[in-house]
Amino acid sequence: MTFSEHAEHCPVVAILRGITPDEILEVCEVLRKSGIRLLEVPLNSPDAVESIRRAAEKYHSGDELLVGAGTVLSPEDVRRVAGAGGKFIISPDTNPEVIRETKQQRLVSIPGFFTATEAFTALRAGADYLKLFPAGALGPGYVKDLKAVIKAPILAVGGVGESNIDTFLAVCAGAGIGSALYKPGKSLAEIGPSRSGKTSCGKVNGKFAKNSGPCYGISGTREEVFHAESLRLGRLSAHARRCRVAQNSQHPV
Repeated sequence: MTFSEHAEHCPVVAILRGITPDEILEVCEVLRKSGIRLLEVPLNSPDAVESIRRAAEKYHSGDELLVGAGTVLSPEDVRRVAGAGGKFIISPDTNPEVIRETKQQRLVSIPGFFTATEAFTALRAGADYLKLFPAGALGPGYVKDLKAVIKAPILAVGGVGESNIDTFLAVCAGAGIGSALYKPGKSLAEIGPSRSGKTSCGKVNGKFAKNSGPCYGISGTREEVFHAESLRLGRLSAHARRCRVAQNSQHPV
């Protein structure tokens, strides 16, 4: 399956910043079971290329997961990721050299942008998607305005979470989620039961309720907590995707 097909199934890219090769397969399996399909391993993670290699070897023979790299800054980085079996390249900036090398390696190109000028520079170089960062600081209204002239699919990254993912997915092709799904160094107490006393995430009047607790009232082992949290975001992203499809059918671009 292609990147776009996976994004249609679940428009969330899990950003696994800080993941290690020893953790990658366990985390991939938890995310796979929860329905999340697109996994980004940032290259500033420990031995990131090896993590990509292990995940690609296990999952790319099937159609359930697609693994790529983030924080890709040079053409050499692109070649390393391609050699490890990564399928997409995400960058924090708009670098035409990185974009062109990505397409030369037959990978999906997703450069970062902040302005319309950067977006058009990326598209002229061959980008497939655009990553808006930091999206939370700009809001979905900024994306809506950009779409008047920019027809490429946009991923919202940075400051996107449970409270606003549905509004972003109404105008974006997907969203990148980081520490809400994975963060290195968390103790069981930090990722385990919420101490805040807040209610668990659920539906209120047909909508997903906002919750500020780190694990939203979930208890259990580390894997159980992580699995429940990834399920929560998977359900939320699916709900938001339905909202986006409904909106697009009423207001086609």
